[in-house]
Amino acid sequence: MFSSDKLNEISNKIKEVVQDSPLGDAEKNIHALLKSVFTKMELVTREEFDVQAAVLRSTREKLDALEKQLAELTQQHR
Repeated sequence: MFSSDKLNEISNKIKEVVQDSPLGDAEKNIHALLKSVFTKMELVTREEFDVQAAVLRSTREKLDALEKQLAELTQQHR
């Protein structure tokens, strides 16, 4: 999910823009709307993405090694 810090940063910038206007009361609604949109988009942090990429890379390496081992065993068994 989108980090709370980024969400707060965007919300604060919007708040600054509308602070002196009649839209000042809408800040809470904007914050909730942004949070809802980001949640629906299923965004992840860069850290979460990097962790999953590392897991995928490791899994791919293990799969390649097992495929190679299977090919060698199949050759020996023939």
